[in-house]
Amino acid sequence: MKRFLPCAAALLLVTGCNLRTTTYSDEQATPLGEGQTDSLLQSVSIEYPVKGAKAEVLAKIEDGILNTVFDMEELPGSVEETALRYEDNLKDEYFNEYEGQEGGSGTRTWEDHVNGYFSGRYKQFLSYMVEIYSFRGGVHGINTMTPVVFDKNTGDVVPEEAFFADGYREPVAALLQAHLPEALENDKDALAAVFEPGLLGPNGLFEVTKDGVTWYYQPYDIAPYYLGVISISVPWNELKPYVR
Repeated sequence: MKRFLPCAAALLLVTGCNLRTTTYSDEQATPLGEGQTDSLLQSVSIEYPVKGAKAEVLAKIEDGILNTVFDMEELPGSVEETALRYEDNLKDEYFNEYEGQEGGSGTRTWEDHVNGYFSGRYKQFLSYMVEIYSFRGGVHGINTMTPVVFDKNTGDVVPEEAFFADGYREPVAALLQAHLPEALENDKDALAAVFEPGLLGPNGLFEVTKDGVTWYYQPYDIAPYYLGVISISVPWNELKPYVR
């Protein structure tokens, strides 16, 4: 097994506020068996806050990050402990998948790459993005992008319904539909491939930045796989009537 020791990057200042962060990172390459080229390739990079707010607020943001990234029923402890548990669980899954099987013509290499980082800010709201690439054999892997919004003052995760005012869904859906061609770079073929664009609406996966709000749609959510993750941005001047 090839293993890279975890490291912590220098403290970073989240743009526009006093929240300071560090990054835990780890990479592992675990062969399926001795002398085999098929392997489980894993990498984890998680930015998380360490200074700039009360300890209980930092702890809530850290837990929110870990819950979003790793989706475990119970967090085992620190960022490092949680990441290593996640990696070990995936190793068990990998070896169990191929236990007792003879090598064939296809690849039995898996890949799992996780990257979490702060991506934007608006007032006291901080956006955090989780990017994951997962390959479990087959024709192709899959990329996902999952944002979560935190209130810096409390550390709470802010759901879409709490950020926007009552009755926001219909007018915001219209704005998303209007900005869809722009998001697809006015590619007529891509736009034609979208599943029922007239039903497009806010889905809870939103990111706030100084410029506006961006919603993310995973592969297959609103369009075929080949279009990947689709992100649609709406500027503040169009959204402010619908924000609390």
